Amino acid sequence: MLQSLKNYSTEKIVSLLLSMATNSSNENLVRMTYLMELLPKKDYYRERIRWIRGLIRENHPSIEFPRRVLRDLHPNQRSKWISNLAVNHLLSGTNKRKEWLDREGFYPPSTVVISPTMRCNLSCYGCYAGDYDKSLELSAEEIDSILNQMKEMGVYFAVISGGEPFFKEDIFDIFRKHDDMAFLVFTHGGLIDERMVDRLIEVGNVMPAFSLEGYESETDERRGAGHFRKVMHAMDLLREAGLSFCGSFTQTSRNTGIITDPAYIDLLVDKGCSAIWLFSYVPVGREPDLSLMPTPEQRDLMRRTTMDFRATKPMIIVDFWNDGPIISGCIAGGRKYFHINANGDIEPCVFCHFAVDNIRRTTLREALNSPLFRTIRERQGTHENLLRPCMLIDHPEVGREIYRTEGVYPTHQGAEQIFTGLAGEMDGYARSYGEIADPAWDKEFRAADGSRRTVRCGNKP
Repeated sequence: MLQSLKNYSTEKIVSLLLSMATNSSNENLVRMTYLMELLPKKDYYRERIRWIRGLIRENHPSIEFPRRVLRDLHPNQRSKWISNLAVNHLLSGTNKRKEWLDREGFYPPSTVVISPTMRCNLSCYGCYAGDYDKSLELSAEEIDSILNQMKEMGVYFAVISGGEPFFKEDIFDIFRKHDDMAFLVFTHGGLIDERMVDRLIEVGNVMPAFSLEGYESETDERRGAGHFRKVMHAMDLLREAGLSFCGSFTQTSRNTGIITDPAYIDLLVDKGCSAIWLFSYVPVGREPDLSLMPTPEQRDLMRRTTMDFRATKPMIIVDFWNDGPIISGCIAGGRKYFHINANGDIEPCVFCHFAVDNIRRTTLREALNSPLFRTIRERQGTHENLLRPCMLIDHPEVGREIYRTEGVYPTHQGAEQIFTGLAGEMDGYARSYGEIADPAWDKEFRAADGSRRTVRCGNKP
């Protein structure tokens, strides 16, 4: 079948994919993977598409996500996410990124996180972004420039954070102007009403990710009375409109028991949640508190539970810290992503609040090729245990060393605390987690000959 389609143009393939997009049967999904395999030049992505085809044939629970995209989504969002994410970014974009590598000498990141505004009406304790000046905001012209530079590299997927992104009045103008891109927007959810649902339907290329802590008591305790009910109402509005959305959780020492409970995940599935993004509390931002960090035992529980959920729950799960074995370690410094804050500072990671460059005086190409980002990418490959990928909480001595390099400045007052006043505690945490993670790595991820096992997202290793 693949050989008979070799001469199809990209436009023809996209047209065929969209014409097939109302049929969610396994047979149709398999046919779509054969079409998708024609687009990327990089063998790695063809291999991933074949792996996905295998999951479809096995009727793996994770395949429920693309099935729901085809079966349940509003036609405008469905067509935008197939054309913008699946084709422009993952398939055709791969070819542009490969050309960039050949021309520039480094492979572009998979996405860029942009915080267009720091305005927010909540004051959540432990907010990683809580110490940025709330008046900071990028102009529409600055965001437009960032997105155009991303597309020049072949990157058509942008993550929007904040602050609360929907406080930026012209944010939908940006989504509309860049209607060939896909946007994942991390939001507290309190601003989503019927009018905003109509705007989301109109643009089609935006997927909200709601930040939650657990049930009503846990969410309201951190985000304010009544907030959980607002988010549940927003989820109902989106589901009834046929729009896809995600959940986002910061694992802390307080909520680990809830977000590792299968019943809680089932609640989110019933609400219509398509995916979950998992993060770990890091003592940066508003009033750093080490007691909020998940204990080493809780972090390992989250890792193991995520593996079980992927084998049993009909949704996509992304675990920012514990997916190191799947994505070959830390993704910061432009290896897979970086962050542009609302002041224009180009940070290695949303949790690394330091920079040497700013979009108002340099290009993304120059920032990616800076000594800071190159050093981070070089150091990422020196950690053998991919369960311990982070230069903040797993190898804090590396974070301190990089922070002290020439030209680095903190991007808000107090940002250096994790490298100074909290240094001893961070070293102790790293040692304690290593006592759990190192034996787990040797047992679960190292092959008999000492090499790394191949790990696939969606399958147990």
